Amino acid sequence: MSMVLTVNRRKRSVDADADKPLLWVLREDLDMPGTKFGCGAGLCGACTVLLDGQAVRSCQTLISEAAGKQITTIEGVTALPAGQKVVEAWTRIDVPQCGYCQAGQIMSATALLTANPKPSAEDILLGMNGNICRCATYVRIERAIREAAGLETKA
Repeated sequence: MSMVLTVNRRKRSVDADADKPLLWVLREDLDMPGTKFGCGAGLCGACTVLLDGQAVRSCQTLISEAAGKQITTIEGVTALPAGQKVVEAWTRIDVPQCGYCQAGQIMSATALLTANPKPSAEDILLGMNGNICRCATYVRIERAIREAAGLETKA
């Protein structure tokens, strides 16, 4: 079945079953490997993308649910004002250790700051809930979010 998806502000035609997970359409059909496969059950956050600005787990989102909506991936996150700030802070603070989860972390942080530009510590904790970092870079992740929000001075 042919579907048109809007990915990073660009219309893309995909020939895939309507029940194929968005994660695999991005990685396999659209050759966009930045969105990572983690657990496949929507529990780890590695596959997070934005769907109409909301953070969703692409491993659990069918392409039929994404059709007609704006999909933003890690490859296009810097086109969003909050995404640009998050990526700059992530880089400046050197957040990643192994880096595998970081695309999902950045996407969730971008959704958080888009919805709540000045989050409290509790807001950050809640907004990032479900994004797992096996290297435990959580302190740097929170610091980068606070910096991107202008709540902390730049490193």
